[in-house]
Amino acid sequence: MKKILVTGSAGFIGMHLSLSLLKDYQVIGIDNINNYYDTKLKLDRIKILKKNKNFFFYKCDLKDYKKIYEIFKKKKPDIVINLAAQAGVRYSLEFPRKYLTANIEGFFNILECCKIFKIKKLLYASSSSVYGENIIGPFAENQNTDKPLSIYAFTKKSNELMANVYNHLYNQKCIGMRFFTVYGPWGRPDMALFSFVKSILKKKQIRLYNFGNMIRDFTYIDDVVKYIEKIIKLNVKYYNNDIVNIGNNNPVQLIDFVKVIESNLNIKAKIKFVPKPKSDVYLTHANTRILKKFTKSKFSTNINIGIKNFINWYKLYYNFK
Repeated sequence: MKKILVTGSAGFIGMHLSLSLLKDYQVIGIDNINNYYDTKLKLDRIKILKKNKNFFFYKCDLKDYKKIYEIFKKKKPDIVINLAAQAGVRYSLEFPRKYLTANIEGFFNILECCKIFKIKKLLYASSSSVYGENIIGPFAENQNTDKPLSIYAFTKKSNELMANVYNHLYNQKCIGMRFFTVYGPWGRPDMALFSFVKSILKKKQIRLYNFGNMIRDFTYIDDVVKYIEKIIKLNVKYYNNDIVNIGNNNPVQLIDFVKVIESNLNIKAKIKFVPKPKSDVYLTHANTRILKKFTKSKFSTNINIGIKNFINWYKLYYNFK
């Protein structure tokens, strides 16, 4: 049975991906369980994964090179998927140094271990944030991404450049995945869907930035996992150092997103319209031509179904009557 190392396995995407991969692979999970948001949510995700005997978990920070090296040496993974990162666009305005150590130094350590242990296939998380303030979609992978609007976006762009260098110097096969607003059950509390549902259920006010005039290409978690699994199975001769958008190619106005939540909860939201923060982009919209070429597939969960699934999970998890 092949071994896949997944960093950020206690995270939202990491947990869902690991759970699905365990059907066919041994999964080595790494996560530092930091307190960026409620650690109970992360520990509960890991608890589910640990029910499978083919899941091996290490609590470890990616900036701890010695420990990362020892995990590679001991477990000898065949494939590496780097999802670990300090997330959050707005949080990066307050704590920029955390992003430099977690996202740049951490990814450097992963690249070094992939080089030393001759990992033939490395997938890593980038972000739609790298497109900056592009206002005409859909965004294609060959568009200019030299003007990120946040420290978080800058670190993701840096990851792509670092991967390019390791591919050029050491023939490291890499695929960078630019995720577009992933949502669904077990999602992150700092993301729009989670915070909106939580506030609306508690009859609290929600804030809509740019006075509600924001557009996002919401991508359901199950679709993301299916795409990644297809990419994992790609023969290495078909790629070298590639970037691929993982999105829905069906952007939604934020105010319409809220209306779907209201409809599913049968509660009217209390909305405060506020200006757009400097770090936020107005639009995300994925061109999925390369994604379809790589995966020969199109997965597109309807946003009504995706939001309904999240709300059902949220009420169950938090025992909300």
